Amino acid sequence: MQNQQAPILFNQKTASSYDKQNALWEAGREALFSLMRLILSELPADARILCVGAGTGTEMIALAQAFPQWQFTAVEPASAMLDVCRRKADESDITSRCTFHEGYLDSLPASEAFDAATCLLVSQFLKQAEERSRFFGQIAQRLRPGGVLISSDLVLGMSPPVYQSLIEVWLRMQGSGWSEEDIEKMRAVWSLHITALTLPEIEAIIAAGGFDTPVLFFQTLFIHAWFSKRTAPD
Repeated sequence: MQNQQAPILFNQKTASSYDKQNALWEAGREALFSLMRLILSELPADARILCVGAGTGTEMIALAQAFPQWQFTAVEPASAMLDVCRRKADESDITSRCTFHEGYLDSLPASEAFDAATCLLVSQFLKQAEERSRFFGQIAQRLRPGGVLISSDLVLGMSPPVYQSLIEVWLRMQGSGWSEEDIEKMRAVWSLHITALTLPEIEAIIAAGGFDTPVLFFQTLFIHAWFSKRTAPD
């Protein structure tokens, strides 16, 4: 499975400004990371973590700072984003614990099974349910039985009044500097690249990929996050 749109969406210009553009989401992101650390705190002291769609490495660094013996593999198809991830890892002095893979899961070399995987705001770009399930299936194959997945997505499948109310707050979170053109571009990207699925639909897709029933543990506006364990073989 490959999503060739990712490098296009996250080019050099996008990558260099990505963290700045998301600055107003920082408080929500830190709340998410705090819960992720709690959920993953029972992993082995030397756990191996797979970061799928690692982007600029924000969650990887947050986990690496909390768990100083963990090892990380960052998978990211957009070279510009991975360059930022490498730089931030070096600045945080965690590079020695990181492996960087430019590409997709299907090209990641085989290795020892991972203890957990993160996949934040990634699978939403896979528009077909079957494609998403295959994607989660690829993650499951990389995890040990009982390995933990933490996944988040934009959930857009809701009634028009609810959507409209949330989008107004979402735009305020993005900053007052947005022009009408910026807003219309965002709407166009969402319409073109993201399928408006409901919570039950997304949860069923994750489970179909080889995971136990996902547990919703975080929500802020459109962003929802779940944790689930790889289903143990019969």
